[in-house]
Amino acid sequence: MNTVRFIGVGEEKPKREIRLPAWLPAYLQAAPLALILGGFLLLPILMIGIVSFWDYDFAQMYPDFVTFNYAETLGSWVTWKTYLNTLKFALIVWAITVFIGFWVAYFLAFHIRTTTMQMVLFLVCTVPFLTSNIIRMISWIPVLGRNGLVNSGLIGTGIISQPIEWLLYSDFAVVLAMVHLYTLFMVTPIFNTMMRIDRALVEAARDAGASGRQILTNVIIPLSKPGMAIGTIFVVTLVMADFSTVQVMSGGQSASVALMMKNQMSLLQYPAAAANAVILLVLVLLMVAAILRVVDIRKEL
Repeated sequence: MNTVRFIGVGEEKPKREIRLPAWLPAYLQAAPLALILGGFLLLPILMIGIVSFWDYDFAQMYPDFVTFNYAETLGSWVTWKTYLNTLKFALIVWAITVFIGFWVAYFLAFHIRTTTMQMVLFLVCTVPFLTSNIIRMISWIPVLGRNGLVNSGLIGTGIISQPIEWLLYSDFAVVLAMVHLYTLFMVTPIFNTMMRIDRALVEAARDAGASGRQILTNVIIPLSKPGMAIGTIFVVTLVMADFSTVQVMSGGQSASVALMMKNQMSLLQYPAAAANAVILLVLVLLMVAAILRVVDIRKEL
């Protein structure tokens, strides 16, 4: 028998439950980050890719679809030499920073016993970052110059009779400044990885009769590879995109891809600069992909 329920005066109607789709909360949580990445990362890259196919002259750009920007870039031997020179800087700076970064991180992680002192010494390493990159870079000029501290000291002690010319405005000065600027980007991920290494593994290897070198090569270095891979990505991408260090420290005698793009933009050759930017982006992404194929860094993320 069916019953009918009457709602009296002042009695609230029963509320109807509204169920949201199961996928909607996840999409709502990801929406802010997706909007930020889309607006500040994907959209600019898309615009650069579009502009790279435009035509231009000495005065302005013309929306079009031409490929001569890429043809001129890839068909010029000067451009290839510039890319090779940039890769040379990236390789040398990476080798030096990974060597210095590993041993600094190793000292902090395994030779400093207290966590407080580890943090204090690590913060000391970050003190130079309280100033801008430009100030830290040009601070080498009075040190390496013809009448700088190094040459004055060597002449004063009688080691040399004439100033060393290649200390400043050379590839050596560029590499030195880049190592100074980017070493901390290698120290930080390696130190973070070493702090996660279980000390019981080191003690077990020592109890099994392994020497210090064997512990280093068979335990610490393999477990530190994810940190070295992350540091490599940081350093390589920063060096490939650096133009101010190359321009200032080489005195205009060396070239890099980023410096070439900066010169093209100063001449209002924006489509040509955009084509170089796309090629450089693809090159860097290929290098990062190769690193990720060799080392799994997911455990560090």
